[in-house]
Amino acid sequence: MIIFERPFVGFNKVLTGGSKRHNWQIKVARRRESQANFNKFIKLPLPRILHAYLLALMPKLSHVNQSTNRLLMASTNYKILLVEDDQNFGDVLRSYLEMHDYEVTLATDGVLGFEAFRKGNFDLCVFDVMMPRKDGFTLAKEIRERDQEVPIIFLTAKTMKDDILNGFKIGADDYIAKPFNSEELLLRIQAVLKRANKPVDPRDEQREYIIGKFHFNYPLRILTFNEAKAEEENQWKLSPKESELLKMFCKYINDVTPRSEALTKIWHEDNYFTARSMDVFVTKLRKYLAKDSAIEIVNIHGNGFQLLVKDMVAER
Repeated sequence: MIIFERPFVGFNKVLTGGSKRHNWQIKVARRRESQANFNKFIKLPLPRILHAYLLALMPKLSHVNQSTNRLLMASTNYKILLVEDDQNFGDVLRSYLEMHDYEVTLATDGVLGFEAFRKGNFDLCVFDVMMPRKDGFTLAKEIRERDQEVPIIFLTAKTMKDDILNGFKIGADDYIAKPFNSEELLLRIQAVLKRANKPVDPRDEQREYIIGKFHFNYPLRILTFNEAKAEEENQWKLSPKESELLKMFCKYINDVTPRSEALTKIWHEDNYFTARSMDVFVTKLRKYLAKDSAIEIVNIHGNGFQLLVKDMVAER
């Protein structure tokens, strides 16, 4: 029996019906009264029937607890792309989010979801995983290739550890298992949007850097040594991780780049194996930068790394 919890109001009713083979029951019971508002538990072994019942119930909702209202209705009309292949559940969730002032676009599979993302401008994406034509993981990968910043939440029944880890490796900001509590979902959405809309650090917006005698073009991932004569000695096309790591070193130039921050943002995990991988990439960057004797990447034990440019230190 699946239990869905929702903040509903004003019903104390039991509906039963069906044959012995397909017997079903809906129970909406008064849980507690607070300013004439109640929390209801709905029990039903057939989710599609529940979705249809909730769709009929949605227009009747008129009174939500005022304290809950203040807590949850803080969306400022953010735009959400919801991709869910169950039309009934998608309609219910869209209506619920719209009740809290979110603008929601619903797509019923990954292909339609990608088309909607390509045409629209969204503040948040909420994806189911198991969908026809294109699953949620594939959709998230394609979106991450176009947009590294838009927050993504997976809302799915796939709760195996490998699925959750895969979701976060792809670049998810949160992973919520079905069934879920509606208030928790709203709070998680607010938390993700709050993190995504923090003031931008100007250092994160910089795209080109001068590092001693080197020029680093981050968007093109090209590192150029100014004094080299032959072109093959002059430029290196960095790998994506090399480029991301060098950009982070440049952000903290002559200061300490925290190892934990680099692992979390670039490798998406902070553990022994990703730390060893990071050490390999640091070694590669040291080889590139070795042409300028004034540049050094120093290991700050127990903390991180320091991209040290001695000419800049002397100028200070």
